[in-house]
Amino acid sequence: QVHLVESGGGLVQPGGSLRLSCVTSGFNFGGSAMNWYRQVPGKPRELVAAITSTGDNTIYADSVKGRITMSRDNAKNTLYLQMDSLKPEEAAVYYCGAPNIGRGQGTQVAVSS
Repeated sequence: QVHLVESGGGLVQPGGSLRLSCVTSGFNFGGSAMNWYRQVPGKPRELVAAITSTGDNTIYADSVKGRITMSRDNAKNTLYLQMDSLKPEEAAVYYCGAPNIGRGQGTQVAVSS
């Protein structure tokens, strides 16, 4: 059974940083390209970042380039999302997953002073 469990969200001030984690099990994580998404209620889900199965290549939404870094540890079946210089409009539920795998329950990120 596929499991994806995100953690690391919370409340941070504008300009602050958070590191999200996504622990996975139940599928071939090391052979799977993976994504981080975010969603605000009432708005479409947004692809934030994607990474190849080996971690050699990543792509980012234009709005986060230079401030967010996606990485993975295939030995730990875990994804990471380092988010710096966070903006209030980036408050959302952040999910990890992939189209053929599904996604986790998400972790809430709030950005407010």
